[in-house]
Amino acid sequence: MRRQRGDMVLQALLLIHVPVAFLFTTASGQSDSSSSVVVAGYNVSGTAGSKIVLQCVSGRMVWTRDEVRDRQRVVHWDMFRASPDYAMERVVDMFSAGDQRVYNSYNMGRVGLTPTAFKEGNFSLIIKDVTMNDRGLYSCNLHHLYCHLYETVRVQLNVTKSRRKEQRYWDGHKVVYVVMLGSTVALPCINRRNVWTDWSNDEEDQQVVHWDRQAPGIQHDRADRLVDLYASGEQRSYGPLFLQRKMNISNQAFAEGDFSLTISDLQPTDAGMYSCHLHHHYCGLHERREFQVNVEAPVIQTTHAPKALPAEDKDSVKAESPRVINVIVPDQRHHFLLPLGYVLTCLLLLAFIILIILLITRRRRVKEFHPQRSMRSSRSHSSSDEFEMDVTDVSVSNEEERRFDYKNNLLKEKVHVNCQPKVIDLDKEMEKFSK
Repeated sequence: MRRQRGDMVLQALLLIHVPVAFLFTTASGQSDSSSSVVVAGYNVSGTAGSKIVLQCVSGRMVWTRDEVRDRQRVVHWDMFRASPDYAMERVVDMFSAGDQRVYNSYNMGRVGLTPTAFKEGNFSLIIKDVTMNDRGLYSCNLHHLYCHLYETVRVQLNVTKSRRKEQRYWDGHKVVYVVMLGSTVALPCINRRNVWTDWSNDEEDQQVVHWDRQAPGIQHDRADRLVDLYASGEQRSYGPLFLQRKMNISNQAFAEGDFSLTISDLQPTDAGMYSCHLHHHYCGLHERREFQVNVEAPVIQTTHAPKALPAEDKDSVKAESPRVINVIVPDQRHHFLLPLGYVLTCLLLLAFIILIILLITRRRRVKEFHPQRSMRSSRSHSSSDEFEMDVTDVSVSNEEERRFDYKNNLLKEKVHVNCQPKVIDLDKEMEKFSK
């Protein structure tokens, strides 16, 4: 009887313990899923009346829903051959829609994945009729392009002809399978997380962003909610209306992944801890960024009238006044070329002037040492003039001689012609002769 009572008590305790444990695990799971991890913390300061922007950007929160969303999940198996060419080749890949592609025709119908891989989370590679060419290092690669998730599992496959050598073990880095030649093997790759096995049609309800404000001295669990954003486009603002107008978030937040909070007309009452919570329940993303905002008083610049200094002795002022020498250093690197160009130009002009002076002096010296050339030239000019004068004189004398001979001939004709005297008018005859 005692034993039966003990068994009944134990069963009762088990019946009580199971629901309590279930409730505890459920509550803990919910708290873990709703909690977020602080990934960044910032200190932001601004003057009263200014505008500040609290940057909260995440590319994983961008909502890109389209018709080919199933192709955003893919699994592919690759194999690395240790010999002879040490090459990596693609064996098979498969999209979440169920499309499977085998790259080598030799593996058609012999190597593949189960059609329900994305429903069951079992992405193991099945190889039938194993051969020696199947030896190598295999890698199972899971890619979720939408959630930016990348996972890899490596399996080493060795082939033996002895059944005694068949074994499976972990070498510290990867799983090693030693299988029999001609047998069938399934290289394991199992991941049953919801992100790989489920695609929710109400995904926009699983993406939530909210901003909280924690006043100084207030605990985190009592923070005030400022705004909630959903991927569906819904937005909920909390607090007074003037506070809602001061704080703004872009309408394209989920399209650009920018959930930054803009606070205009900053006031001392706006100081505190601001937190940006990013929740993507489908992708398992729960992040929080915290911003400690401090408000500073505006700087007031006052202008004072210049005050006259007390009179001092001139000698003391002269003695105390420091001597300052201003040295101007040009910023350009080629400032030394400018004075060098001026110097070279002056030297060229000076050389040109000296050359002209030398040529003039040389010509003068040549005239002094060789005067005959100038004398000859003067003599040639005078002789030409004299020759012209002699020619004119000779022509005049010849004309006179002709006249004189003509007169003599006329006299002879007067005496001897027919022995008869004849009066001849000499003047008329001379006029004829001249004509």
